[in-house]
Amino acid sequence: MSYISPAAETLEWREIRDAIQKDKKMSLAVVFTRAQLGVSAPLVTVETHLSNGLPGFTIVGLPEAAVKESKDRVRSALLNSHFEFPQRRITVNLAPADLPKEGGRYDLAIALGILAASEQIPQDELDGYEFIGELALSGDLRRVRGAIPAGIACGNEDRSLVVPYTNGSEAALCRNTNVLTARNLLGVCAHLHKREALQAPAKPLMHEAFYPIDMADVKGQPQARRALEVAASGGHNLLFYGPPGTGKSMLASRLPTIMPPLSEDEALEVAAVCSVANQNSGANWLSRPFRSPHHTSSAPALVGGGSNPRPGEISLSHKGVLFLDELPEFPRQVLEVLREPLESGKICISRATAQVEYPANFQLITAMNPCPCGYDGDGSGRCRCTPQQIARYRDKISGPLLDRIDLQVHVAALAIQELQQKPDGESSKFIRKRVGLARDKQINRQGKLNAELSGRELHTFCKLGDKENHLLAAALTRLQLSARAYDRILKVARTLADMANESEIGVVHVSEALGYRNLDRGKAELQAIPKAEYS
Repeated sequence: MSYISPAAETLEWREIRDAIQKDKKMSLAVVFTRAQLGVSAPLVTVETHLSNGLPGFTIVGLPEAAVKESKDRVRSALLNSHFEFPQRRITVNLAPADLPKEGGRYDLAIALGILAASEQIPQDELDGYEFIGELALSGDLRRVRGAIPAGIACGNEDRSLVVPYTNGSEAALCRNTNVLTARNLLGVCAHLHKREALQAPAKPLMHEAFYPIDMADVKGQPQARRALEVAASGGHNLLFYGPPGTGKSMLASRLPTIMPPLSEDEALEVAAVCSVANQNSGANWLSRPFRSPHHTSSAPALVGGGSNPRPGEISLSHKGVLFLDELPEFPRQVLEVLREPLESGKICISRATAQVEYPANFQLITAMNPCPCGYDGDGSGRCRCTPQQIARYRDKISGPLLDRIDLQVHVAALAIQELQQKPDGESSKFIRKRVGLARDKQINRQGKLNAELSGRELHTFCKLGDKENHLLAAALTRLQLSARAYDRILKVARTLADMANESEIGVVHVSEALGYRNLDRGKAELQAIPKAEYS
């Protein structure tokens, strides 16, 4: 075609040119959706182009198998919803092209792109929306995972998010996002044609966290109850050890009940992880999570993994409690993967196609027996375990992992008289108030809990006097504790001072903090045994 200057254009030529440009414009549609990468939801632009040629349907942009299969789901959904499926060459581009796309979450956006490019729905109405949802062959919308991260990101872009009806309750947690729910493709198209508006899900009610259990159920065990309050006040890790049936698991399960409820921002973080794992946080979404995996769990089950990395138990217990019962029964290589997340509060999972990071700021609570038979030190005399057997049993837990557990508390068996009495301890409600006051003191002073203090911050907020330094130095020399254990003792002593509403750490606080290193004292006693006897 030869060049024609604007001045030489005839009316007929301009009409032909405008018609060609209009045709090009209407055969290309752009729809916004969201991918799912860890707890983030990067924007994906679905570009749909209809061109002349043999009928075909191509999806490009690094789609995995489930996304490629979207072609068949979308075609059947359009036909069963009584729309026309264009008998033209259809090209769908999922941009950016270097971001891996997985799952059926793009079905709705692809279907709307085809309808907009074929002028069956108004294209101008699509700009203010983002769409996620998997299509059934009938045109119904099915639940997808990761609705909360998509809702947060969509709200930051000031767009409305359209999700399947079954995702409505969790997406509604994103209070700053206009969320609309749809049951099927026809409902979305009717909304875009302004015939029947989609409904917004009900916003969740703000209420206090509810727990069906209470600390008032616990009989006796004053030392264990005290250690549990210390752990909740400072965010410390805790290990209970003692004979079977002494209430170790019962005590551990009640730790969330004495912790302050989640703030709305913290609850949204926790709900986002649950959403990515395809779990519904439920109506009691302000409660602290409590996870208790079985000792047969693998390392990926704890920290997360898979070809498309999913969150593990440590991420699902973010801002809450991870309880490992029968700690020595876990494989040692499984326990060792917890060491880095316990320090950093996050877990980074690397794969060839992607690298994702999940939050993992949890409190580790563990329970174990003191020996293989479980009855060492219970006073009954039925334990027949040798010191060598006890040493082998405790050596299943490595020193570096034990260093990261601030409180190591023995839970003794109760006498018959205590078992026959009614529980008379404080309820979780009263303990939670004290814990909240201690935490507020820490946040106002240093902006974080004592368990999260860095080495440099310890010198600022955990200063000791001469008497305290002398006591701690003598204990460290006798117990042969590591530098990390030294820091942990300082943090616990700082928490004890905060609980007593005292600005300075005293000898009584250091002494009590040292008293919570029971297993370290036990190891010191076992050091007299020649290594060759139990290796």
